[in-house]
Amino acid sequence: MSKTMSATEARIHFGELMRHVTEQKEPVFVERAGKPQVVVISVAEYEQLTTQKVGGDWQKTIDRVLALGKQIHENAGDEPLTPPEEIIRQMREERSDHLQSLLP
Repeated sequence: MSKTMSATEARIHFGELMRHVTEQKEPVFVERAGKPQVVVISVAEYEQLTTQKVGGDWQKTIDRVLALGKQIHENAGDEPLTPPEEIIRQMREERSDHLQSLLP
């Protein structure tokens, strides 16, 4: 659970606040007039957040999906792919059969 303190408490106990954030690896929310204004986090956590490239993971995911789609088409050869609606219908039937088998 994250810790919350007032701006005045944060100013008075700043050393303790820093120690808590680094040792407990827990962010601290600082409030003014009862509303959160800032979050204090460790340098390690900040670096982790800032080194993550926005959209970088999306590009990798898209590339993987496209490669998988190409592989599926290559494996299928000239045979047409099963329409998604048919796959969903089959899965629902299998689920219904399985649920029926669980009933006494």
